[in-house]
Amino acid sequence: MMTAITRGLAVLAMAMTLAAPAWAQTITVSDALDRKVAVPQDAQRILLGFYFEDFFAVGGENAFDNVVGISRAAWEDWRNLQWKAYVAAVPKIATLSDVGEVDAGTFSLETAVSIKPDVAILAAWQFSALGDVVSRLESAGIPVVVLDYNAQTVDKHVKSTLALGAILGRQERAKELTDAYTAAIADIEQRVASLDSRPKVYVELARKGAEEIDNSYGDTMWGRLVESAGGTNIAKGQISKWGPLSPEHVLAQNPDFIFLAGSGWVNRDKAVLMGPGVDLQITHERMRPYAARPGWNALTAVNAQNIHAIYHGGARTLYDFVFLQYLAKAMHPEAFADIDPQQNLDRFFADYMPIQFSGTYMTRLPHNRGG
Repeated sequence: MMTAITRGLAVLAMAMTLAAPAWAQTITVSDALDRKVAVPQDAQRILLGFYFEDFFAVGGENAFDNVVGISRAAWEDWRNLQWKAYVAAVPKIATLSDVGEVDAGTFSLETAVSIKPDVAILAAWQFSALGDVVSRLESAGIPVVVLDYNAQTVDKHVKSTLALGAILGRQERAKELTDAYTAAIADIEQRVASLDSRPKVYVELARKGAEEIDNSYGDTMWGRLVESAGGTNIAKGQISKWGPLSPEHVLAQNPDFIFLAGSGWVNRDKAVLMGPGVDLQITHERMRPYAARPGWNALTAVNAQNIHAIYHGGARTLYDFVFLQYLAKAMHPEAFADIDPQQNLDRFFADYMPIQFSGTYMTRLPHNRGG
């Protein structure tokens, strides 16, 4: 006698079998994990788990025409202002099927199968967290391609971008993007290699407001970028990936520079607000309480007016090179005097993105209260 659970699994298995697509022609894509994946030559139905802006950068303004499902919370909740900006430009995004969010444990295999994607594109962290769900997707005839911009290496950026280019039939555009990215990073590395000093840097995720200590970063994300930009990350060795750094350690280290990572989170009224459409003065208003934290009036960074804010959503994208340039120029203005990170960000959006650039993505807190 079949139990309700057994019947449910049987129905899902049948649905997975029926959902398996039949393709006339396939191509082999090498993904960020060096997996060789056979995908349809002209994928008409795409499930996209993450890296929404990078998908647009490679695919162009009509990239989402063939997307049938997304992990909505990973965009709408994590980068709410960004979500709103792209929905305004491409309203279809808000109507796409939601397969749930991997990190929160709400990813639905049944929903993913039911929308019958020709290919599922996942971030490496999603691929890892899903475990055997990936093999069940593949058993349903849905190939899985893995991207990884979170690794913040040129190699992974290039592989991820070329994989997207192959899937979307935009190989030349993908190559143009990877060539430009590789050249920008090489230029930064060359300049940093000749530096004589590496100032001490503290980075904090400015999500909770100045009253609460939020994450800093060890060998990943902003921590990695600080080191690549010619700084000494005071959280290195104290935190493996991310987590709060003790106030005592920050005061004892007396950083030369402080970078606050801001964004447009949902229900975060004290966060340093940054991103599409954000007025610069609002960002500065949210930054000022951090400068007034207990003991911070004695920090070199505060007295030298070296408190900056950077857009958190930009730490793992195809345009993260502009934030690396910003970090490097803030710390080493003479070595990067001819580099204009804001201008480079403006150009990237003008050339590759479907929305007109506006908002605050990088800024220095001015001394006067009117700025």
